[in-house]
Amino acid sequence: MILLLLSSIFIIPALMGLGKVVESFLGSLYTGISGNIISGIVGISLIWSVLAFFLPLNIYIEIPTLLIGFFYFFKEKLFLKWYHFSKQESALALSIILIIAFCSSYYPYILDHFGYYVPTIQWLTEYGMVKGMSNLDLTLGQMSIWHIFQAGFSNFSDPFLRMNAVILIIYTIYIIEKKSWAQLCFLPVLLLFSQSPSPDLPVVVFSLILLNEIVSGNRKTDLLFGFSIFVFAIKPTMIWIPILSFLYSILIVKSNFKSLLFGGAVLLLFFVKNIWTFGYPIFPISIIDLGISWKPNPEILQKSSQYAILKTYDMQYSYQEIQNFSWWEYAKNWLFLNGIKSKINILFILSLLVFTIFAFFKKNKMVTLILISILIKSILVLLFSAQYRFFIDVFFVIFFVLFFKQINKTTSIAAFSGLSIVLIIFLTFPTLLQQYLPSFRLGSFMGPFEKKQLYSPSVYHYKSFDSFKTGNLKFNVSKNYPYNFDTPIPAISRSYIIDDIHAGIFPQYIDEKNVKKGFIWKKLNSKQIKDTQNIIYSIKNTH
Repeated sequence: MILLLLSSIFIIPALMGLGKVVESFLGSLYTGISGNIISGIVGISLIWSVLAFFLPLNIYIEIPTLLIGFFYFFKEKLFLKWYHFSKQESALALSIILIIAFCSSYYPYILDHFGYYVPTIQWLTEYGMVKGMSNLDLTLGQMSIWHIFQAGFSNFSDPFLRMNAVILIIYTIYIIEKKSWAQLCFLPVLLLFSQSPSPDLPVVVFSLILLNEIVSGNRKTDLLFGFSIFVFAIKPTMIWIPILSFLYSILIVKSNFKSLLFGGAVLLLFFVKNIWTFGYPIFPISIIDLGISWKPNPEILQKSSQYAILKTYDMQYSYQEIQNFSWWEYAKNWLFLNGIKSKINILFILSLLVFTIFAFFKKNKMVTLILISILIKSILVLLFSAQYRFFIDVFFVIFFVLFFKQINKTTSIAAFSGLSIVLIIFLTFPTLLQQYLPSFRLGSFMGPFEKKQLYSPSVYHYKSFDSFKTGNLKFNVSKNYPYNFDTPIPAISRSYIIDDIHAGIFPQYIDEKNVKKGFIWKKLNSKQIKDTQNIIYSIKNTH
Protein backbone atom coordinates (compact mmCIF):
# COMPACT_ATOMS: atom_id res chain seq x y z
CA MET A 1 0.00 0.00 0.00
CA ILE A 2 2.75 2.43 0.94
CA LEU A 3 4.74 1.57 -2.17
CA LEU A 4 1.61 2.09 -4.28
CA LEU A 5 1.17 5.56 -2.83
CA LEU A 6 4.83 6.37 -3.51
CA SER A 7 4.51 5.02 -7.05
CA SER A 8 1.44 7.24 -7.63
CA ILE A 9 3.23 10.29 -6.23
CA PHE A 10 6.04 9.55 -8.68
CA ILE A 11 3.93 8.84 -11.79
CA ILE A 12 1.21 11.50 -11.56
CA PRO A 13 3.51 14.59 -11.72
CA ALA A 14 5.33 13.04 -14.69
CA LEU A 15 2.01 12.47 -16.47
CA MET A 16 0.99 16.07 -15.75
CA GLY A 17 4.19 17.35 -17.34
CA LEU A 18 3.82 15.05 -20.33
CA GLY A 19 0.22 16.17 -20.65
CA LYS A 20 1.36 19.78 -20.87
CA VAL A 21 3.61 18.84 -23.78
CA VAL A 22 0.78 16.98 -25.53
CA GLU A 23 -1.62 19.89 -25.00
CA SER A 24 0.83 22.25 -26.71
CA PHE A 25 0.20 20.26 -29.89
CA LEU A 26 -3.39 19.02 -29.55
CA GLY A 27 -4.95 21.49 -27.15
CA SER A 28 -6.66 20.70 -23.84
CA LEU A 29 -9.91 18.74 -23.57
CA TYR A 30 -10.67 20.64 -20.36
CA THR A 31 -8.68 22.56 -17.76
CA GLY A 32 -7.55 21.08 -14.48
CA ILE A 33 -5.16 18.56 -12.99
CA SER A 34 -7.02 15.52 -14.32
CA GLY A 35 -7.18 17.12 -17.76
CA ASN A 36 -3.39 17.45 -17.84
CA ILE A 37 -2.92 13.86 -16.72
CA ILE A 38 -5.39 12.35 -19.20
CA SER A 39 -3.74 14.27 -22.05
CA GLY A 40 -0.43 12.77 -20.91
CA ILE A 41 -1.88 9.26 -20.81
CA VAL A 42 -3.36 9.52 -24.30
CA GLY A 43 -0.26 11.13 -25.80
CA ILE A 44 2.27 8.72 -24.27
CA SER A 45 0.11 5.68 -25.05
CA LEU A 46 -0.03 6.63 -28.72
CA ILE A 47 3.68 7.48 -28.94
CA TRP A 48 4.66 4.24 -27.24
CA SER A 49 2.28 2.30 -29.51
CA VAL A 50 4.31 3.55 -32.47
CA LEU A 51 7.66 2.93 -30.75
CA ALA A 52 6.62 -0.61 -29.81
CA PHE A 53 6.72 -1.60 -33.49
CA PHE A 54 10.47 -1.00 -33.41
CA LEU A 55 11.68 -1.08 -29.79
CA PRO A 56 11.01 -2.90 -26.53
CA LEU A 57 9.29 -0.73 -23.93
CA ASN A 58 12.06 -1.19 -21.40
CA ILE A 59 13.72 1.10 -18.89
CA TYR A 60 15.54 2.95 -21.68
CA ILE A 61 12.14 4.18 -22.88
CA GLU A 62 10.67 4.72 -19.41
CA ILE A 63 13.42 6.84 -17.80
CA PRO A 64 13.66 9.50 -20.56
CA THR A 65 9.86 9.72 -20.64
CA LEU A 66 9.73 10.31 -16.87
CA LEU A 67 12.51 12.90 -17.02
CA ILE A 68 10.68 14.87 -19.73
CA GLY A 69 7.51 14.74 -17.66
CA PHE A 70 9.24 15.96 -14.48
CA PHE A 71 11.02 18.71 -16.40
CA TYR A 72 7.78 20.21 -17.70
CA PHE A 73 5.99 19.64 -14.37
CA PHE A 74 8.43 21.99 -12.68
CA LYS A 75 9.12 24.26 -15.67
CA GLU A 76 5.42 25.04 -16.11
CA LYS A 77 4.89 25.16 -12.31
CA LEU A 78 2.09 22.64 -12.58
CA PHE A 79 2.45 21.83 -8.88
CA LEU A 80 0.67 25.12 -8.14
CA LYS A 81 -2.57 23.59 -9.45
CA TRP A 82 -2.71 21.35 -6.40
CA TYR A 83 -3.18 24.39 -4.17
CA HIS A 84 -6.56 25.11 -5.78
CA PHE A 85 -8.23 22.44 -3.66
CA SER A 86 -9.84 23.56 -0.41
CA LYS A 87 -8.93 21.84 2.86
CA GLN A 88 -12.22 19.95 2.78
CA GLU A 89 -11.65 18.77 -0.80
CA SER A 90 -8.07 17.76 0.01
CA ALA A 91 -9.23 15.74 3.02
CA LEU A 92 -11.89 13.98 0.93
CA ALA A 93 -9.40 13.22 -1.85
CA LEU A 94 -6.81 11.89 0.59
CA SER A 95 -9.36 9.61 2.28
CA ILE A 96 -10.49 8.15 -1.05
CA ILE A 97 -6.89 7.73 -2.24
CA LEU A 98 -6.01 5.75 0.89
CA ILE A 99 -8.97 3.43 0.23
CA ILE A 100 -7.89 3.02 -3.41
CA ALA A 101 -4.31 2.18 -2.39
CA PHE A 102 -5.48 -0.31 0.22
CA CYS A 103 -7.93 -2.13 -2.08
CA SER A 104 -5.39 -2.18 -4.91
CA SER A 105 -2.80 -3.89 -2.69
CA TYR A 106 -4.65 -7.24 -2.63
CA TYR A 107 -3.64 -10.20 -4.77
CA PRO A 108 -4.82 -10.09 -8.40
CA TYR A 109 -7.61 -12.56 -9.05
CA ILE A 110 -8.96 -11.82 -12.56
CA LEU A 111 -7.94 -14.85 -14.63
CA ASP A 112 -6.97 -12.73 -17.63
CA HIS A 113 -4.25 -11.23 -15.41
CA PHE A 114 -2.40 -14.53 -15.56
CA GLY A 115 -3.27 -15.67 -19.07
CA TYR A 116 -3.28 -12.40 -21.01
CA TYR A 117 -2.31 -9.17 -19.18
CA VAL A 118 1.06 -10.17 -17.69
CA PRO A 119 2.28 -12.24 -20.69
CA THR A 120 1.42 -9.33 -23.00
CA ILE A 121 3.37 -6.88 -20.82
CA GLN A 122 6.31 -9.32 -20.72
CA TRP A 123 6.50 -9.37 -24.51
CA LEU A 124 6.20 -5.60 -24.77
CA THR A 125 8.98 -4.91 -22.27
CA GLU A 126 11.34 -7.50 -23.75
CA TYR A 127 10.65 -7.18 -27.48
CA GLY A 128 7.91 -4.65 -28.18
CA MET A 129 5.09 -5.59 -30.55
CA VAL A 130 6.01 -8.75 -32.42
CA LYS A 131 4.47 -9.59 -35.77
CA GLY A 132 2.00 -12.47 -35.76
CA MET A 133 1.88 -12.81 -31.96
CA SER A 134 -1.55 -14.41 -32.22
CA ASN A 135 0.03 -17.47 -33.83
CA LEU A 136 1.95 -18.16 -30.63
CA ASP A 137 -0.99 -17.64 -28.30
CA LEU A 138 -4.18 -16.16 -29.77
CA THR A 139 -4.91 -13.85 -26.82
CA LEU A 140 -1.55 -12.11 -27.32
CA GLY A 141 -2.87 -10.79 -30.63
CA GLN A 142 -4.98 -8.25 -28.73
CA MET A 143 -1.98 -6.21 -27.50
CA SER A 144 -4.26 -3.60 -25.96
CA ILE A 145 -3.00 -0.03 -25.99
CA TRP A 146 -3.60 -0.06 -22.24
CA HIS A 147 -0.99 -2.78 -21.83
CA ILE A 148 1.39 -0.80 -24.00
CA PHE A 149 0.95 2.12 -21.58
CA GLN A 150 1.29 -0.17 -18.54
CA ALA A 151 4.35 -1.92 -19.98
CA GLY A 152 6.20 1.36 -20.45
CA PHE A 153 5.90 2.15 -16.73
CA SER A 154 6.43 -1.42 -15.45
CA ASN A 155 10.23 -1.43 -15.47
CA PHE A 156 10.85 1.09 -12.72
CA SER A 157 7.97 3.26 -11.57
CA ASP A 158 5.19 0.63 -11.43
CA PRO A 159 6.72 -2.86 -11.21
CA PHE A 160 3.58 -4.11 -9.41
CA LEU A 161 1.36 -3.45 -12.46
CA ARG A 162 -1.08 -1.31 -10.49
CA MET A 163 -1.56 1.51 -12.99
CA ASN A 164 -5.30 1.04 -12.56
CA ALA A 165 -4.93 2.38 -9.02
CA VAL A 166 -3.38 5.53 -10.50
CA ILE A 167 -6.33 5.82 -12.88
CA LEU A 168 -8.77 5.67 -9.96
CA ILE A 169 -6.81 8.42 -8.20
CA ILE A 170 -7.05 10.54 -11.36
CA TYR A 171 -10.77 9.76 -11.55
CA THR A 172 -11.16 10.91 -7.95
CA ILE A 173 -9.45 14.18 -8.79
CA TYR A 174 -11.76 14.64 -11.79
CA ILE A 175 -14.88 14.01 -9.69
CA ILE A 176 -13.81 16.60 -7.13
CA GLU A 177 -12.70 19.13 -9.75
CA LYS A 178 -15.93 18.85 -11.72
CA LYS A 179 -18.22 18.31 -8.71
CA SER A 180 -19.63 15.30 -10.59
CA TRP A 181 -20.72 13.57 -7.41
CA ALA A 182 -22.83 10.84 -9.01
CA GLN A 183 -19.62 9.31 -10.37
CA LEU A 184 -18.25 8.85 -6.85
CA CYS A 185 -20.79 6.04 -6.44
CA PHE A 186 -18.99 4.09 -9.19
CA LEU A 187 -15.61 3.96 -7.45
CA PRO A 188 -16.30 1.01 -5.10
CA VAL A 189 -17.33 -1.17 -8.05
CA LEU A 190 -14.29 -0.13 -10.06
CA LEU A 191 -12.03 -1.01 -7.12
CA LEU A 192 -12.69 -4.65 -8.04
CA PHE A 193 -10.51 -4.09 -11.14
CA SER A 194 -7.66 -2.20 -9.45
CA GLN A 195 -5.42 -5.18 -8.57
CA SER A 196 -4.66 -5.99 -12.22
CA PRO A 197 -3.83 -4.04 -15.39
CA SER A 198 -7.34 -4.79 -16.65
CA PRO A 199 -8.37 -2.56 -19.59
CA ASP A 200 -11.97 -2.73 -18.33
CA LEU A 201 -11.26 -0.13 -15.65
CA PRO A 202 -9.65 2.66 -17.71
CA VAL A 203 -12.21 2.39 -20.51
CA VAL A 204 -15.09 2.77 -18.05
CA VAL A 205 -13.37 5.71 -16.32
CA PHE A 206 -12.43 7.50 -19.54
CA SER A 207 -15.82 6.91 -21.16
CA LEU A 208 -17.64 8.31 -18.12
CA ILE A 209 -15.37 11.36 -18.13
CA LEU A 210 -16.07 11.89 -21.83
CA LEU A 211 -19.80 11.35 -21.25
CA ASN A 212 -19.80 13.98 -18.51
CA GLU A 213 -17.92 16.42 -20.77
CA ILE A 214 -20.44 15.85 -23.57
CA VAL A 215 -23.54 16.33 -21.41
CA SER A 216 -21.86 19.38 -19.85
CA GLY A 217 -21.59 20.97 -23.28
CA ASN A 218 -17.87 20.64 -24.01
CA ARG A 219 -17.55 21.73 -27.65
CA LYS A 220 -13.99 20.56 -28.34
CA THR A 221 -15.28 17.91 -30.68
CA ASP A 222 -11.91 17.07 -32.22
CA LEU A 223 -10.55 16.00 -28.84
CA LEU A 224 -13.80 14.41 -27.70
CA PHE A 225 -13.88 12.23 -30.80
CA GLY A 226 -10.13 11.54 -30.73
CA PHE A 227 -10.14 10.56 -27.05
CA SER A 228 -13.24 8.40 -27.57
CA ILE A 229 -11.48 6.53 -30.39
CA PHE A 230 -8.58 6.06 -27.96
CA VAL A 231 -11.02 4.40 -25.54
CA PHE A 232 -12.31 2.19 -28.37
CA ALA A 233 -8.71 1.28 -29.25
CA ILE A 234 -8.14 0.08 -25.69
CA LYS A 235 -11.26 -2.11 -25.80
CA PRO A 236 -13.45 -2.22 -28.94
CA THR A 237 -16.56 -3.22 -26.96
CA MET A 238 -16.66 0.47 -25.92
CA ILE A 239 -17.85 1.38 -29.41
CA TRP A 240 -20.77 3.40 -27.97
CA ILE A 241 -18.55 6.31 -26.88
CA PRO A 242 -17.07 7.09 -30.35
CA ILE A 243 -20.56 6.71 -31.82
CA LEU A 244 -21.92 9.17 -29.26
CA SER A 245 -19.10 11.67 -29.74
CA PHE A 246 -19.50 11.44 -33.53
CA LEU A 247 -23.27 12.03 -33.35
CA TYR A 248 -22.71 14.86 -30.86
CA SER A 249 -20.16 16.49 -33.16
CA ILE A 250 -22.30 16.24 -36.29
CA LEU A 251 -25.85 16.72 -35.00
CA ILE A 252 -25.46 19.07 -32.03
CA VAL A 253 -22.20 21.03 -32.35
CA LYS A 254 -22.32 20.68 -36.16
CA SER A 255 -18.54 20.43 -36.48
CA ASN A 256 -16.81 20.05 -39.81
CA PHE A 257 -14.76 17.18 -41.17
CA LYS A 258 -11.55 18.44 -39.56
CA SER A 259 -12.86 17.51 -36.11
CA LEU A 260 -12.58 13.84 -37.09
CA LEU A 261 -8.94 13.90 -38.22
CA PHE A 262 -7.30 13.21 -34.86
CA GLY A 263 -9.71 10.38 -34.13
CA GLY A 264 -9.17 9.01 -37.63
CA ALA A 265 -5.40 8.93 -37.05
CA VAL A 266 -5.86 7.05 -33.76
CA LEU A 267 -8.21 4.59 -35.48
CA LEU A 268 -5.66 4.00 -38.25
CA LEU A 269 -2.97 3.25 -35.66
CA PHE A 270 -5.37 0.81 -33.97
CA PHE A 271 -5.98 -1.04 -37.25
CA VAL A 272 -2.27 -1.19 -38.12
CA LYS A 273 -1.42 -2.50 -34.63
CA ASN A 274 -4.01 -5.27 -34.94
CA ILE A 275 -2.90 -6.23 -38.43
CA TRP A 276 0.70 -6.42 -37.19
CA THR A 277 -0.04 -8.66 -34.19
CA PHE A 278 -3.21 -10.46 -35.33
CA GLY A 279 -3.42 -10.24 -39.12
CA TYR A 280 -6.88 -8.60 -39.23
CA PRO A 281 -7.97 -5.02 -38.40
CA ILE A 282 -10.14 -5.86 -35.35
CA PHE A 283 -9.30 -8.58 -32.84
CA PRO A 284 -10.66 -11.29 -32.67
CA ILE A 285 -12.89 -10.94 -35.74
CA SER A 286 -11.54 -12.34 -39.01
CA ILE A 287 -13.14 -9.75 -41.29
CA ILE A 288 -11.45 -7.71 -44.03
CA ASP A 289 -8.94 -10.36 -45.06
CA LEU A 290 -5.90 -8.55 -46.43
CA GLY A 291 -4.09 -11.79 -47.25
CA ILE A 292 -1.53 -11.23 -44.49
CA SER A 293 0.91 -14.16 -44.33
CA TRP A 294 1.01 -14.18 -40.52
CA LYS A 295 -2.74 -14.27 -39.89
CA PRO A 296 -3.93 -17.08 -37.58
CA ASN A 297 -5.04 -20.48 -38.77
CA PRO A 298 -8.78 -20.50 -39.69
CA GLU A 299 -9.46 -23.56 -37.55
CA ILE A 300 -7.96 -21.86 -34.47
CA LEU A 301 -10.10 -18.79 -35.11
CA GLN A 302 -13.18 -20.98 -35.46
CA LYS A 303 -12.45 -22.65 -32.11
CA SER A 304 -12.02 -19.22 -30.53
CA SER A 305 -15.38 -18.16 -31.91
CA GLN A 306 -17.00 -21.32 -30.58
CA TYR A 307 -15.45 -20.73 -27.17
CA ALA A 308 -16.86 -17.19 -27.11
CA ILE A 309 -20.32 -18.63 -27.73
CA LEU A 310 -19.82 -21.17 -24.94
CA LYS A 311 -18.76 -18.33 -22.60
CA THR A 312 -21.93 -16.44 -23.54
CA TYR A 313 -23.86 -19.29 -21.94
CA ASP A 314 -21.37 -19.60 -19.05
CA MET A 315 -20.22 -23.02 -20.32
CA GLN A 316 -23.57 -24.48 -19.23
CA TYR A 317 -24.40 -25.88 -22.69
CA SER A 318 -22.35 -27.66 -25.31
CA TYR A 319 -21.63 -25.96 -28.61
CA GLN A 320 -23.83 -28.46 -30.43
CA GLU A 321 -26.72 -27.75 -28.06
CA ILE A 322 -26.39 -24.01 -28.63
CA GLN A 323 -26.31 -24.49 -32.40
CA ASN A 324 -29.63 -26.32 -32.17
CA PHE A 325 -31.33 -23.53 -30.17
CA SER A 326 -34.28 -21.76 -31.73
CA TRP A 327 -34.30 -17.93 -31.55
CA TRP A 328 -36.59 -18.19 -28.53
CA GLU A 329 -34.23 -20.64 -26.81
CA TYR A 330 -31.24 -18.41 -27.55
CA ALA A 331 -32.87 -15.62 -25.55
CA LYS A 332 -34.55 -17.70 -22.85
CA ASN A 333 -31.52 -19.83 -22.00
CA TRP A 334 -29.26 -16.76 -21.89
CA LEU A 335 -31.62 -14.91 -19.56
CA PHE A 336 -32.13 -17.87 -17.24
CA LEU A 337 -28.64 -19.28 -16.81
CA ASN A 338 -27.85 -20.85 -13.47
CA GLY A 339 -26.24 -18.44 -11.02
CA ILE A 340 -25.58 -14.72 -10.75
CA LYS A 341 -25.01 -14.17 -14.47
CA SER A 342 -28.71 -14.74 -15.10
CA LYS A 343 -29.51 -11.85 -12.75
CA ILE A 344 -26.99 -9.62 -14.52
CA ASN A 345 -28.42 -10.50 -17.95
CA ILE A 346 -31.99 -9.82 -16.85
CA LEU A 347 -30.94 -6.54 -15.20
CA PHE A 348 -29.19 -5.56 -18.42
CA ILE A 349 -32.33 -6.02 -20.53
CA LEU A 350 -34.52 -4.28 -17.93
CA SER A 351 -32.07 -1.37 -17.72
CA LEU A 352 -32.18 -0.90 -21.49
CA LEU A 353 -35.98 -1.02 -21.40
CA VAL A 354 -36.20 1.53 -18.56
CA PHE A 355 -33.72 3.84 -20.29
CA THR A 356 -35.64 3.58 -23.57
CA ILE A 357 -38.85 4.59 -21.80
CA PHE A 358 -37.03 7.40 -20.01
CA ALA A 359 -35.63 8.75 -23.30
CA PHE A 360 -39.08 8.54 -24.94
CA PHE A 361 -40.72 10.70 -22.28
CA LYS A 362 -37.70 12.96 -21.75
CA LYS A 363 -37.65 13.97 -25.44
CA ASN A 364 -34.13 15.34 -25.03
CA LYS A 365 -31.84 15.21 -28.04
CA MET A 366 -28.74 14.35 -26.00
CA VAL A 367 -30.47 11.55 -24.10
CA THR A 368 -31.74 10.15 -27.40
CA LEU A 369 -28.22 10.12 -28.85
CA ILE A 370 -26.92 8.32 -25.75
CA LEU A 371 -29.72 5.76 -26.09
CA ILE A 372 -28.94 5.18 -29.77
CA SER A 373 -25.24 4.72 -28.95
CA ILE A 374 -25.70 2.16 -26.20
CA LEU A 375 -28.38 0.30 -28.18
CA ILE A 376 -25.99 -0.10 -31.12
CA LYS A 377 -23.27 -1.32 -28.76
CA SER A 378 -25.70 -3.69 -26.99
CA ILE A 379 -26.94 -5.21 -30.26
CA LEU A 380 -23.37 -5.84 -31.43
CA VAL A 381 -22.44 -7.46 -28.12
CA LEU A 382 -25.55 -9.65 -28.16
CA LEU A 383 -24.75 -10.75 -31.71
CA PHE A 384 -21.08 -11.59 -31.16
CA SER A 385 -20.62 -12.67 -27.53
CA ALA A 386 -23.13 -11.60 -24.90
CA GLN A 387 -20.84 -12.00 -21.89
CA TYR A 388 -21.68 -9.70 -19.00
CA ARG A 389 -18.15 -8.24 -18.91
CA PHE A 390 -18.74 -6.82 -22.38
CA PHE A 391 -21.80 -4.79 -21.41
CA ILE A 392 -21.14 -3.92 -17.75
CA ASP A 393 -20.29 -0.34 -18.79
CA VAL A 394 -23.89 0.15 -19.94
CA PHE A 395 -25.05 0.03 -16.30
CA PHE A 396 -22.72 2.93 -15.44
CA VAL A 397 -23.96 5.00 -18.37
CA ILE A 398 -27.65 4.49 -17.61
CA PHE A 399 -27.18 5.18 -13.89
CA PHE A 400 -25.23 8.35 -14.66
CA VAL A 401 -27.77 9.76 -17.11
CA LEU A 402 -30.70 8.98 -14.82
CA PHE A 403 -29.21 10.33 -11.60
CA PHE A 404 -26.31 12.71 -12.28
CA LYS A 405 -28.45 15.73 -11.45
CA GLN A 406 -30.20 14.16 -8.47
CA ILE A 407 -27.27 12.84 -6.41
CA ASN A 408 -25.58 15.45 -4.25
CA LYS A 409 -22.22 15.42 -2.50
CA THR A 410 -23.51 14.13 0.84
CA THR A 411 -25.43 11.24 -0.73
CA SER A 412 -22.52 10.23 -2.95
CA ILE A 413 -20.01 10.23 -0.08
CA ALA A 414 -22.39 8.13 2.04
CA ALA A 415 -22.90 5.65 -0.83
CA PHE A 416 -19.17 5.48 -1.54
CA SER A 417 -18.36 4.91 2.14
CA GLY A 418 -20.95 2.16 2.60
CA LEU A 419 -20.08 0.31 -0.59
CA SER A 420 -16.34 0.61 0.10
CA ILE A 421 -16.77 -0.96 3.53
CA VAL A 422 -18.68 -3.89 2.00
CA LEU A 423 -16.00 -4.31 -0.69
CA ILE A 424 -13.14 -4.24 1.82
CA ILE A 425 -14.90 -6.87 3.94
CA PHE A 426 -15.28 -9.15 0.90
CA LEU A 427 -11.67 -8.59 -0.20
CA THR A 428 -10.36 -9.25 3.28
CA PHE A 429 -12.59 -12.26 3.89
CA PRO A 430 -13.14 -13.77 0.42
CA THR A 431 -14.78 -16.85 1.96
CA LEU A 432 -17.78 -14.62 2.76
CA LEU A 433 -18.13 -13.77 -0.92
CA GLN A 434 -17.85 -17.44 -1.85
CA GLN A 435 -20.51 -18.25 0.74
CA TYR A 436 -23.07 -15.59 -0.21
CA LEU A 437 -22.35 -15.49 -3.97
CA PRO A 438 -21.12 -19.01 -4.85
CA SER A 439 -21.92 -18.50 -8.55
CA PHE A 440 -19.50 -15.53 -8.67
CA ARG A 441 -16.58 -17.73 -9.64
CA LEU A 442 -13.91 -15.05 -9.38
CA GLY A 443 -14.55 -15.00 -5.64
CA SER A 444 -12.83 -18.38 -5.34
CA PHE A 445 -9.62 -16.91 -6.82
CA MET A 446 -9.32 -14.03 -4.36
CA GLY A 447 -6.25 -14.27 -2.14
CA PRO A 448 -6.39 -13.53 1.59
CA PHE A 449 -5.36 -10.31 3.31
CA GLU A 450 -1.73 -10.26 4.41
CA LYS A 451 -0.07 -7.72 6.69
CA LYS A 452 2.80 -7.23 4.26
CA GLN A 453 0.43 -5.66 1.71
CA LEU A 454 0.21 -2.58 3.95
CA TYR A 455 3.73 -1.94 2.67
CA SER A 456 3.92 -3.67 -0.70
CA PRO A 457 1.12 -4.96 -3.01
CA SER A 458 0.58 -8.71 -2.97
CA VAL A 459 1.84 -10.48 -6.09
CA TYR A 460 2.13 -14.13 -7.06
CA HIS A 461 5.37 -15.86 -8.02
CA TYR A 462 5.44 -19.29 -9.62
CA LYS A 463 8.35 -19.85 -12.05
CA SER A 464 7.71 -23.54 -12.55
CA PHE A 465 7.69 -24.60 -16.19
CA ASP A 466 8.76 -27.17 -18.76
CA SER A 467 10.53 -26.47 -22.04
CA PHE A 468 9.81 -28.13 -25.38
CA LYS A 469 10.82 -27.68 -29.01
CA THR A 470 8.83 -28.22 -32.20
CA GLY A 471 10.38 -27.26 -35.52
CA ASN A 472 12.43 -24.12 -34.97
CA LEU A 473 10.42 -22.99 -31.93
CA LYS A 474 11.66 -23.67 -28.43
CA PHE A 475 8.93 -22.68 -25.99
CA ASN A 476 7.94 -22.91 -22.34
CA VAL A 477 4.78 -24.17 -20.67
CA SER A 478 3.77 -23.49 -17.08
CA LYS A 479 3.86 -26.67 -14.99
CA ASN A 480 0.68 -27.70 -13.15
CA TYR A 481 -0.98 -24.37 -14.00
CA PRO A 482 -2.92 -23.37 -17.13
CA TYR A 483 -1.49 -19.83 -17.51
CA ASN A 484 1.96 -18.40 -18.18
CA PHE A 485 2.05 -15.20 -16.10
CA ASP A 486 5.43 -16.09 -14.57
CA THR A 487 6.90 -18.24 -17.32
CA PRO A 488 9.84 -17.01 -19.43
CA ILE A 489 8.85 -16.10 -22.97
CA PRO A 490 8.18 -17.50 -25.50
CA ALA A 491 5.47 -19.31 -23.56
CA ILE A 492 2.31 -20.98 -24.84
CA SER A 493 -0.80 -21.85 -22.85
CA ARG A 494 -1.40 -25.59 -22.82
CA SER A 495 -4.94 -25.15 -24.19
CA TYR A 496 -3.54 -23.46 -27.32
CA ILE A 497 -0.87 -26.14 -27.70
CA ILE A 498 -3.56 -28.81 -27.76
CA ASP A 499 -5.73 -26.78 -30.18
CA ASP A 500 -2.76 -26.27 -32.52
CA ILE A 501 -1.81 -29.94 -32.50
CA HIS A 502 -5.39 -31.04 -33.12
CA ALA A 503 -5.46 -28.64 -36.08
CA GLY A 504 -2.24 -30.22 -37.39
CA ILE A 505 -0.27 -26.98 -37.14
CA PHE A 506 2.20 -25.29 -34.81
CA PRO A 507 3.68 -21.79 -34.46
CA GLN A 508 7.14 -21.21 -35.86
CA TYR A 509 9.61 -18.33 -35.97
CA ILE A 510 9.72 -16.50 -39.28
CA ASP A 511 13.43 -16.08 -38.53
CA GLU A 512 14.82 -18.23 -35.72
CA LYS A 513 17.66 -15.74 -35.19
CA ASN A 514 15.42 -12.70 -34.91
CA VAL A 515 12.34 -12.94 -32.67
CA LYS A 516 11.15 -9.47 -33.76
CA LYS A 517 10.44 -10.82 -37.25
CA GLY A 518 7.56 -12.66 -35.67
CA PHE A 519 5.60 -15.88 -35.90
CA ILE A 520 3.63 -17.80 -38.48
CA TRP A 521 1.90 -21.17 -38.31
CA LYS A 522 3.03 -24.18 -40.31
CA LYS A 523 1.58 -27.60 -40.92
CA LEU A 524 3.25 -30.36 -38.93
CA ASN A 525 5.27 -32.97 -40.78
CA SER A 526 5.31 -36.63 -39.71
CA LYS A 527 8.29 -36.22 -37.35
CA GLN A 528 6.78 -33.11 -35.76
CA ILE A 529 3.45 -34.87 -35.30
CA LYS A 530 5.25 -37.57 -33.34
CA ASP A 531 7.10 -34.93 -31.29
CA THR A 532 3.91 -33.05 -30.49
CA GLN A 533 2.17 -36.22 -29.37
CA ASN A 534 4.95 -36.60 -26.82
CA ILE A 535 4.36 -32.98 -25.75
CA ILE A 536 0.64 -33.65 -25.23
CA TYR A 537 1.47 -36.79 -23.26
CA SER A 538 3.88 -34.83 -21.10
CA ILE A 539 1.37 -32.02 -20.51
CA LYS A 540 -1.49 -34.35 -19.61
CA ASN A 541 0.65 -36.38 -17.23
CA THR A 542 2.53 -33.58 -15.48
CA HIS A 543 0.10 -30.62 -15.66
